[in-house]
Amino acid sequence: MAAFTGEMSWFCCGNAWGPCGSTGKGACGTCNSGNYQHAWPNASDACFSITRPDACGITGMTRRTCGFVHYTTNLCNGARVGTSIADCGPQTDLWCGERTCCGSACGTNRIIDLTPAAYSAIASLSTGVRPVSVSA
Repeated sequence: MAAFTGEMSWFCCGNAWGPCGSTGKGACGTCNSGNYQHAWPNASDACFSITRPDACGITGMTRRTCGFVHYTTNLCNGARVGTSIADCGPQTDLWCGERTCCGSACGTNRIIDLTPAAYSAIASLSTGVRPVSVSA
């Protein structure tokens, strides 16, 4: 899989952790806010039909299913984390054209949602959205 550049955000799932209360376990049934996991917009046909990254001009996003590990690098500080797919998301088409920068490092369109534990390993939760590179 080629690396994708875009934006990361964070979301709550599973048991209470940090800023999250108890919520559902995600599309894979294993999601937990305290684990290093993420949501991927092309985890299944049903997922892709909801998230629609293609509506934002993103092509070639490989189908990866529950448990697949991606590596996300924060382009602001170079920090990297490995996480496994536990849910479907983000709903990329709701954020078409959204652009986040820090200095000269920029990302456009949300391509990955990390759990709070994973996000906080590479960025402050208060930033909300950061430019990233995602690879297998």
